[in-house]
Amino acid sequence: MMNKGILSFYVILVLTAACSEGPKEDAATDYIEGLTTYIPVKLTTDLAELTPSEMAMLPHLFSAAEVMNELFWIQAYGDKNVLLNSISNPQLREFTIINYGPWDRLANDAPFLDKVGKKPAGSNIYPADMTKSEFEALGLPDEKDQYSMVRRDEAGKIYTIPYHEFFRPQLEEANGHLMQAAELCEDPELKNYLELRASALLNDQYTRSDIAWLTMKNNTLDIIIGPIEHYEDKLYNYRTAYSAYILIKDKTWSKKLEKYTKYLPQLQANLPVDSAYKVETPNSDAAQLNAYDVILYAGDCNAGSKTIAVNLPNDERIQVEHGTRRSQLKNAMKAKYDHILVPIANLLIDKDQRKHITFNAFFSNTMFHEVAHGLGIKQTINGKGTVREALGEEFSALEEGKADILGLYMVTQLKDQGVLEEGELMDYYVTFLAGIFRSVRFGASSAHGQANMLRFNYFQQQEAFTRNDNGTYAVDMVKMKNAIAGLSELILKLQGDGNKIGVKTLMSKDGYVGGALQEDLDKLSTAGIPVDVVFEQGLETLGVEQ
Repeated sequence: MMNKGILSFYVILVLTAACSEGPKEDAATDYIEGLTTYIPVKLTTDLAELTPSEMAMLPHLFSAAEVMNELFWIQAYGDKNVLLNSISNPQLREFTIINYGPWDRLANDAPFLDKVGKKPAGSNIYPADMTKSEFEALGLPDEKDQYSMVRRDEAGKIYTIPYHEFFRPQLEEANGHLMQAAELCEDPELKNYLELRASALLNDQYTRSDIAWLTMKNNTLDIIIGPIEHYEDKLYNYRTAYSAYILIKDKTWSKKLEKYTKYLPQLQANLPVDSAYKVETPNSDAAQLNAYDVILYAGDCNAGSKTIAVNLPNDERIQVEHGTRRSQLKNAMKAKYDHILVPIANLLIDKDQRKHITFNAFFSNTMFHEVAHGLGIKQTINGKGTVREALGEEFSALEEGKADILGLYMVTQLKDQGVLEEGELMDYYVTFLAGIFRSVRFGASSAHGQANMLRFNYFQQQEAFTRNDNGTYAVDMVKMKNAIAGLSELILKLQGDGNKIGVKTLMSKDGYVGGALQEDLDKLSTAGIPVDVVFEQGLETLGVEQ
């Protein structure tokens, strides 16, 4: 399963010059020192809460997730086996597996194999030699479709083919595994979801299964599976990539989080922006906050940096009518906190403010980031359609920036009102600043990384923090509050206006790593602090017999 071939050591490599001829047999001798580092972490949890039938379901769910892994390889690169068989150096091969291809996802997608060119913006979802003007001139009815591959026939003509046709054999296999799990399932809601999701894989009609997933309330075992996020399509942000998470609900933590959703309408009404940009009302009755331990990542969510929280479904129509579920992946979050965030804080945060670094603040900041995706505006105020449509390929980075800053706004509001009782407000601010140093290392190829660069530079301009002579940083609480309000207003207006040019201008101005910040990030690498985690995962890691 997924635990095979995972690193049991730090990966240390350096990138070399590249061209477009494709990888040669073995370029390992060209790699002499480190650039991106991952620390291996075993992905486990206590399975005691699972019933015997749920335990019996696990092998089938893991097998279905493995299919998503293979499909994402095709979307991200192409033929996995040809690529891996061309690499004899085991460390280099493992690094390729982590990145699902020969481009370093945490170094702005720079190629790390000799004679590999720049990563296509559309990955392998579109023909690598296709131009935007060529595609748009066709006027295809499914031009913006979420669930189709774009290909070029033997005569050179561009055409589209639905995922459920292009990947038919693999999806039939995944369908079979989900149906086998459903047969064993004793929870009627989970059983219904698994059956609907299995069917959706074969026709790309996901609405019913998304709604069924949202209506599940009592299940302990869960799986998120299918083509979900748009990040891999950097050409247009139209098409989705295959992913899977297998989750175990932490019902105690989930119960603690329930109270926050009812405050969404009030928080929306108080957003620091003109009323036209907050006319939509979040569905607080349907919003869900849950905590989970994740026991498997596969596909898109497992590539490069690992997601620690999920806000789904992405369909705006479902969000309005049925709400969303914000899933906090607690064990993955704790791994990043222990192995990455705390060491970063010990190096870059002012000594007198390090006491404000807490896991509770890290968890809450991450949680409210996901909740904040539901705030703001989904439809532009000037008839340009949805914000996603109006901003196109610029949408993801700005939306992540919005969620980050509005999450911090929510923390501030709820803390001031006494609703958020744990810790001090400075805990959340200082931990948030340390979190920027963690996430900004993901690079400009990541929507989250670019959003962090934007926020860091904006905060710096507003003097929300100071950089001491010794290279450590300290938060100014008053100026931080003002900066939160200012950046919230800026982003919400860009979204509501569907101002794609404005977003491009902002990102070109502030979505970068400056010289002083790069020096500080270099300190982290020199100190051996990993950029992210790579999971040793699978049934064997969990101690489950197959």
